[in-house]
Amino acid sequence: MIRKLALAITLICCIAVLTGCNTMKGFGKDVKGLGEKIEDVSE
Repeated sequence: MIRKLALAITLICCIAVLTGCNTMKGFGKDVKGLGEKIEDVSE
């Protein structure tokens, strides 16, 4: 019983992480754009 529960939780976490990759990729682009703007202003 505990093994099945642990497997289910692991699968749910893996799905959440894989889904979050797209979100993190977009967040990374936003941060990169912000950093470039800061560099432009500081020059």
